[in-house]
Amino acid sequence: MNTTNRILFTLICLIGISLSAIAQSKSARSEQAILVFNDVLRQLDVSYVDTLPYEQMTETAINQMLRQVDPYTVYYPKDKDRDLKMMTTGKYGGIGAIIQQREEKQDKSATSKKDKKSEKYVIISEPYEGMPAQKSGLLAGDRILEIDGKKMANKTVSEVSECLRGTPHSTLTIKVQRQGAKEPLTFTVEREEIKLPAVGYYGMLNDRVAYILFNEFTEHSADDVRKALDELVQNNGAKALVLDLRDNGGGIIDEAVKIVNMFVKKGETVVSTRGRTKQSERIYCTTQEAAYPDMPLVLLVNKNSASASEIVAGALQDLKRATLIGERTFGKGLVQSVRAVAYDGYIKLTTAKYYLPSGRCIQAIDYSKHKGKAEKDTTGGILPDIVLADTTRKVDISYTLYTKQLFFDYATKYRAAHPTIPAVKEFALTDGDINDFCAFLDEEGFTYETETGKYFNEMLEMAQHEDLDSATIAGLKAFEPQLRPSFREAILRHKKDVTELLEAEIIERYYYRRGRTEYMLQHDDDLKKALDVIHDKL
Repeated sequence: MNTTNRILFTLICLIGISLSAIAQSKSARSEQAILVFNDVLRQLDVSYVDTLPYEQMTETAINQMLRQVDPYTVYYPKDKDRDLKMMTTGKYGGIGAIIQQREEKQDKSATSKKDKKSEKYVIISEPYEGMPAQKSGLLAGDRILEIDGKKMANKTVSEVSECLRGTPHSTLTIKVQRQGAKEPLTFTVEREEIKLPAVGYYGMLNDRVAYILFNEFTEHSADDVRKALDELVQNNGAKALVLDLRDNGGGIIDEAVKIVNMFVKKGETVVSTRGRTKQSERIYCTTQEAAYPDMPLVLLVNKNSASASEIVAGALQDLKRATLIGERTFGKGLVQSVRAVAYDGYIKLTTAKYYLPSGRCIQAIDYSKHKGKAEKDTTGGILPDIVLADTTRKVDISYTLYTKQLFFDYATKYRAAHPTIPAVKEFALTDGDINDFCAFLDEEGFTYETETGKYFNEMLEMAQHEDLDSATIAGLKAFEPQLRPSFREAILRHKKDVTELLEAEIIERYYYRRGRTEYMLQHDDDLKKALDVIHDKL
């Protein structure tokens, strides 16, 4: 069998799984669709003028098909199965760092298109504490020049990531350019099996209230939460708990049930699943005696708390076991099952929906309405007992500086000039530091344009095209200076927010994510409300 026929046979095997399901369901419409696909592929194989990339075409065809279903049904060919393993286990072989792509600022004095062309590059955005990148000396802001002698200029994040990942205990060399260093620096890094911590931070908020930041529901994550809480109870005398599920996108359902079981007696229904088949119907109950059945409990949630987070929050709310504080949650109540497909691939397939003990369905979006017409159900997700306004959506100077990564860039500059800083609770920027930050913004050529100012430009342009008299247009223009404040005026007006975000970014350079979390908790309004609620329960 030649290569072309062998690849074609592979394609037919992949489609054969769908054909088998079609035969069982006797779906004429599905069968017709498969026949059309097969015939188009056959015509291409026989008559197309050039050699076809069969594997790439197959993957593209499958992914485009699945996008018509929902965002969570995904195909993983053999060469991408580690992405699936990463999601379920939280493990991968690599250096333990987040990377991001940046773009070289254009030379304003350049005249030719060649000179003005920007070069893209990848930097270390965040080295995880205690992992190879951090232990070897790499810092946030380091620009990756080469990996094992291979130049990384204009490479994508995916391409650089592919070079960084590999077999645990293998070594690689990374050449970087660091701000403040005259010459590039080279580091030898030994890859490890990277296990991202499910518990991002835990500690005492006061002498009686414990706090646990729970990041994701991966394998054994419930055990990590239990260990953290046991330690806080036994060593610090914790009497109550604030469990932070904000921005926790979920994960393994069994881990969610175990979390609930820590606080709920044996035999209680936590969640059930229902789908089109009998096999998709299942009831998940607590199976152990609760370790902390009477501990006062508050859960923090937000719009990014999803899936398993919503199971924990919704079940504990239904069972009257916890008070929920924050925003309505995301509303991701779809169950995915991983199924093997031909040639060592996998499909993560939506098979059912989650239902809470009260019968509520978590799912907020109806994906049965195709062609971009999926609708949000405002009753989906979990509505907290105490709903708080989301202050992170404010569009002001802080938002602009954050999205343009100017806090990040200044922190890189600050770290190069200051080898150490005081402890988290003692660190504070001075007025001189804020003035230096403003000078840095000047050097970067930063200009502040409000969102209102952007809309004003469009309105003014439309007014000039329409039949409005000159006096009206002049009156509109009179507002323009008020909509274009200097960034120094804006920073002074929002000094508290700007200072907090800048301090948090700088602290992370020295004390990593743990330090940033510890700092941000001191300024967390949701957490202050949680403490008020728990105080009434103690």
